Amino acid sequence: MRIVVLVSGTGSNLQAVIDAVAAGSLDLEIAAVGADRLDTFGIERSAAAGLETFVVNFKDYASRADWDAALLSAVAAYTPDYVISSGFMRIVAPSFINAFEGRYVNTHPALLPAFPGAHGVRDAMAYGVKVTGCTVHFADAGVDTGPIIAQTPVAVLPEDTEESLHERIKIAERELLIKVLGELAQP
Repeated sequence: MRIVVLVSGTGSNLQAVIDAVAAGSLDLEIAAVGADRLDTFGIERSAAAGLETFVVNFKDYASRADWDAALLSAVAAYTPDYVISSGFMRIVAPSFINAFEGRYVNTHPALLPAFPGAHGVRDAMAYGVKVTGCTVHFADAGVDTGPIIAQTPVAVLPEDTEESLHERIKIAERELLIKVLGELAQP
């Protein structure tokens, strides 16, 4: 199974995938890692691991449509079986969703359908939940609305801050992503 991983930030989920592949516990090929902006640590991690990388910098395009087309072209060039949105903080165009329908996997730091969007951890804490967690799902044209593949609950502790809770969710998210990718890689 070939994957392309899309990142916008530090790439901690990506590092877990890189480590699992290197350890032989995840049987897949990371064909490339792409980012939507320059100077992401996720791209640095990938380069350090010897992976092919690309950047489709959102700021380099005159329009959203031009960026969407460039991203689709860049990802499709690697002929991935799955595209993994791992902390990729851009909503992709319907053309991208259609090109990778049922093959575009997203991670989210909440138990969807609750608390979709960019601030799932903050929103869960503000609501006062006692349990939140993480979700791996197939992305569709909505915001965090695609079919759920798997979820892991994470307790909200009385002493939690948004940052401490998010760090615990990230640990669960990395484990869940590895598990889901392992299941998708099975023939």
